[in-house]
Amino acid sequence: MKRSSSFTLFGLCRKIHFVTIFLMLCTACPPARAMTDRLPEVRVTNVRLVFDNGQHNAFTDLVRFAGKFYLTFRSCPDGHMVHPTSSIIILSSTDARQWKQVHRFGVEKRDTRDPHFLVFNGKLFVYTGTWYSGETTLKYEDYDLNKHLGYAAWSEDGSKWHSPIMLEGTFGHYIWRANTFDGKAYLCGRRKKKFEVAPRGEGTQVESAMLESDDGLVWRTRTLFQEVNGDETAFQFEADGSIIAIGRRGRDNAQLLRSERPYTKWQRKDLDRYIGGPLLTHWDGRYVVGGRKTIGGKGPKTSMCWLVNDQLHEFAELPSGGDNSYPGFVEISPKRAIMSWYSSHEKDANGKTITAIYMADLEIVE
Repeated sequence: MKRSSSFTLFGLCRKIHFVTIFLMLCTACPPARAMTDRLPEVRVTNVRLVFDNGQHNAFTDLVRFAGKFYLTFRSCPDGHMVHPTSSIIILSSTDARQWKQVHRFGVEKRDTRDPHFLVFNGKLFVYTGTWYSGETTLKYEDYDLNKHLGYAAWSEDGSKWHSPIMLEGTFGHYIWRANTFDGKAYLCGRRKKKFEVAPRGEGTQVESAMLESDDGLVWRTRTLFQEVNGDETAFQFEADGSIIAIGRRGRDNAQLLRSERPYTKWQRKDLDRYIGGPLLTHWDGRYVVGGRKTIGGKGPKTSMCWLVNDQLHEFAELPSGGDNSYPGFVEISPKRAIMSWYSSHEKDANGKTITAIYMADLEIVE
């Protein structure tokens, strides 16, 4: 009887101990809803138009390099679609207020678009995907990803630029955002399955590949990460080399993707909205997702969200409308950031709609 009583008392103590630990853990790690309830408020200030030359200006990116800020975008006198008259503009600033043009480049007989920055091996790269259009505007029915080719401009100091430089290994790929990890550069490129020769080739027949490079100029396929409905994808590397990504899915809802080395198996989760021109970055130790949304019945808007527990929580809707989105983002400090985007929600003095480049300051409010 004594042994039985002792065993019972010991078991009771164990239960009390486990309950105590469980309560402590619950206090230290509140449920997801409680964590999201405490997401910080973000104040948007100093919204400003930073570039308008009367042309169609779109597809921005923003970076800080060698003590200065750099802003890039596409500018075209003939509009949004595929025109050989388009070019990539790169601006520089010491304070993100006053900007000057430091470089502009185009590619003969090609439409340049969707420029993105990458700081790699002490150089600042600007990557652009280019449609082959020939001497004049390319008809929509003649679009062909198989004729796509990546180009770059790069600089060691932000002043002297080398361009346009063809990116080896990117023919037939519509290149998009890039990132780096462990001494290598990685680039998103979507392409037709087996480079099939057929009209358009968009939608389910497009796959997305992650291309890899040692020097930022010569690329090879590392893995396929989207085998159906490949599209614009932004990815970030964790410290252990695992990847988290936001993938556009045409007009469908975007997806959250995850993978660990060697990136042969991917987890996918549908998000609650379409995201055009997705951005994925960090701010104050949290993930930030930006892009064009079409929810809320107000037409397309440029939106910024926290990504927490695989869910999006909007913290800012920027002044925007019509043709808009493709944001760039730079963290200034844990509480301050700046962002860029393009939009066609305003008109000039003659009442003509302009498509211009905008910026804003973001501040986390305690």
